[in-house]
Amino acid sequence: MINRNLAIILLSTFALSACAKSANEPQTPSTNQKSASPELQSKIQKLLEKTKKNMIFVEGGTFMMGDFDHYDSKIDSKPVHKVTLDSFSMSAYKATYADLDIYSAATNTPKVGSTESHSSQFRYPVSSAGVSWQEGRNYCQWLGKQLKLNMDLPTEAQWEYAARNRGQKIHFPTNSGKIENGVNVWSFKQRQALFHEFKSIGAEISVIGRYPASALGFYDLITDNYEWMLDWYAADYYQHSPEKNPKGPKAGTEKVLRSAKPLDGQTLQMGEGLTVRRSHTHPIQPVDFPERFKGVINPNFDNSVRCVVNQTKKIM
Repeated sequence: MINRNLAIILLSTFALSACAKSANEPQTPSTNQKSASPELQSKIQKLLEKTKKNMIFVEGGTFMMGDFDHYDSKIDSKPVHKVTLDSFSMSAYKATYADLDIYSAATNTPKVGSTESHSSQFRYPVSSAGVSWQEGRNYCQWLGKQLKLNMDLPTEAQWEYAARNRGQKIHFPTNSGKIENGVNVWSFKQRQALFHEFKSIGAEISVIGRYPASALGFYDLITDNYEWMLDWYAADYYQHSPEKNPKGPKAGTEKVLRSAKPLDGQTLQMGEGLTVRRSHTHPIQPVDFPERFKGVINPNFDNSVRCVVNQTKKIM
């Protein structure tokens, strides 16, 4: 069996160094609920109700985006620049494998993260689902189509604004704005205990909703999988970002990620969990991803999705 820690190191290295052509953006898969079984129709309806209930309204405003306190060692989080956002709503939670499996059944598309390979053991139902950028976007847009709402991936400006409680100078997106080991983030010992709790899986997995929400009500903004942003990545984007509702460069080879993979508080304190920290990777998989790993390891098992509704009024 492939060692997951080794695989993570390899995948992270490949992802951060990858260069590739822009990803295709196919149309969102459609649903034919009339042909769905009563059981599936019920699951779809419950997912839609849950999705709508978990959307948190974020009143728009102006803030100074980027490394406001010279806290981040990465140069791409600079310079600090003014951003003005319209109001929006964002999901309190990252999407789980259980959520994505309902979507896959409804749209007759393959389940995300192979269910017939080594990766299948990491598909714990309430774990945040590992998806490619396009899979995540398709999921959000499909939800929006069913709910008749303008849903998509968040822009990184929206994500940072929400993580910083509407643009306040907050370093970490926890309930207190600080990292309190074992209280609002995982401690090293708790991570080890989780590993033993799911020892039949044999890996450290993401488990959502175990710790308090941020002041605005968002869970797991600081850990338990990166989150795909709508934006293409450019290291110098902050130098010429527009002020009003920025959405990133028009094109690129990598997409922006926010949040962090499953880590403990000590590592997060070193900078990985910062509200201003930017990550990035190829939207599908690294172009030099080893052939022997394809279909065996999900290259996106640490990349997940949290959806946004782009409308300026609260969802009724």
